[in-house]
Amino acid sequence: MSIKIENVSKIYNTQKAVHNVSFEIQKGEIVGLLGPNGAGKSTLMKIITGFIDSFDGDVFVGGVSVKKEMSNLQKEIGYLPESNPLYEEMYVMEYLTFIADVHKIPKEELIYVVKTVGLTSEGHKKIQELSKGYKQRVGLAAALIHNPKILILDEPTTGLDPNQLIEIRELIKSLGKNKIILFSTHIMQEVEAVCERVLILKKGEIVADENLRKLKEQEKQVIEVEFDNQIEQRLLDQLPSLKSTTSLGGALWELTFDTKEDMRSEVFDFATKNELKIIQLNTKILNLESLFRELTN
Repeated sequence: MSIKIENVSKIYNTQKAVHNVSFEIQKGEIVGLLGPNGAGKSTLMKIITGFIDSFDGDVFVGGVSVKKEMSNLQKEIGYLPESNPLYEEMYVMEYLTFIADVHKIPKEELIYVVKTVGLTSEGHKKIQELSKGYKQRVGLAAALIHNPKILILDEPTTGLDPNQLIEIRELIKSLGKNKIILFSTHIMQEVEAVCERVLILKKGEIVADENLRKLKEQEKQVIEVEFDNQIEQRLLDQLPSLKSTTSLGGALWELTFDTKEDMRSEVFDFATKNELKIIQLNTKILNLESLFRELTN
């Protein structure tokens, strides 16, 4: 089983929400989808799940086009939207039994899903009485009841406390062993903890498709430096092995180098040459957050 997004675009009036996006995910992959607000993440997820059926390009599930077989292919997809719409006046088991009946799922399979997401002790409560974390579990259970091969999760950890974050994270990792999971979040640490691969969207386009393990192994160094006076970027471009510069406001800069060699001496020499004083200087490991900032600023 695989899911393939091929040259997908979606325009609202004159605004390009998603533009010519292509990627493929295989069974057993947990892929993080990152991007600033308005980057097109939710639109892309709605296209994959069939909530948006008017778009250019195509989506293939197991080699079959969703434009031709969406009603059948939706049986293979579980979706937890960011808003997590629930009938909050219903009891947990009442609501999930209703969802199971829609999918014609036997009761024993429903009980298994309820146990898997950790809702057994909450089944007798009304959904409106649950904490944010348990409401997320109800939404996740509803997405899992029909045992889909593909799981689309839009901001599943929003609003959770640290303990809930860990529990949901471990659950997603466990589910990802036998499914395809596309996981959208604003929390970089969650992507690094859960995903093997990350896609970064900017203005509807993919600007990075990275294996996180390989990203950590790349020979790059980040130095954060503050000078006593503001300086133009063109002067910083003189530094050797410099890959990119990011202004953090005022005279504070983030400098990314294509080498593991300690570049602090070069930065000191640069400051002396340009009659600048260094107020602070810190080295950082290149991580997902710095890559995200570099690509989306």
